[in-house]
Amino acid sequence: MIFNLDFIKQEVVSTIFAHGMRIVGILIISYLVHHFSGRIITRVIMQFARKHDGTRYSEEKREKTLIQVINKTLGVFIYIVAVLMILSELGVAIGPLLAAAGIAGVAIGFGSQYLIRDIISGLLIIIENQYRVGDVVCFDKTCGLVETVTLRMTTLRDLNGTVHHVPHGEVKKVSNLSKDFARVNIDIGVSYSSNLDHVIDVINKVGNTLALDEEWKDKILTAPQFLRVDDFADSSITIKILGETKALEQWAVAGEFRKRIKIAFDNEGIKIPFPQRVVHSKEV
Repeated sequence: MIFNLDFIKQEVVSTIFAHGMRIVGILIISYLVHHFSGRIITRVIMQFARKHDGTRYSEEKREKTLIQVINKTLGVFIYIVAVLMILSELGVAIGPLLAAAGIAGVAIGFGSQYLIRDIISGLLIIIENQYRVGDVVCFDKTCGLVETVTLRMTTLRDLNGTVHHVPHGEVKKVSNLSKDFARVNIDIGVSYSSNLDHVIDVINKVGNTLALDEEWKDKILTAPQFLRVDDFADSSITIKILGETKALEQWAVAGEFRKRIKIAFDNEGIKIPFPQRVVHSKEV
């Protein structure tokens, strides 16, 4: 078979002149529609979120999550329509394609139950505001910072930097470690010979001093304080300490409190005992 290169070139040039500008126009309009619709969606969501959340920090995370999910979904829809318009412009009959896609969709639907389950679960997560981008959550034993949320899955990054992609349909339980506020929950063991009143005074003083510190006061809602004697352990009396912090600040505050309480206990002569075992030997 002999190809006529001149004929092919002529057809390509004529196609470009006949349809090229329209195709470019479709692409430009699609981009502009996606861009400006995204800006409109952003404004609408910002107003919506402010009516449902109590703090500006919570509002920002909810806004970011909703904007991310809706913009990605809308972008897919817009560019699918653009591709169909380009095919129609090139003379491809899109009617049979749509019909075939509908039939294929029905066939695929029977085998895509998990995908449908993931999407429905994703919609419920977003509507119920279970977590947002920027929250720290645990899905059963998988924990991490929420980086992205789509209708199908959530992407987490844990403390080691490992990224976890979790389909929404696989999530049975969500534990949000950063919703509205967090707590410092610390157990400290002290020697049985310690004066408990003195221990309580030192703990409360350290907590109050930390809460008034210029570097930490904006992160602490309620100063860490003595709550109760939690247990009589084998080698120590376990003291429960509780305080409230802003979301995501509980780990930093707890670490600083532990550092200060160790220094204070050393200065006050309060011992934090290590496990001990007494062995009795029988003389023969």
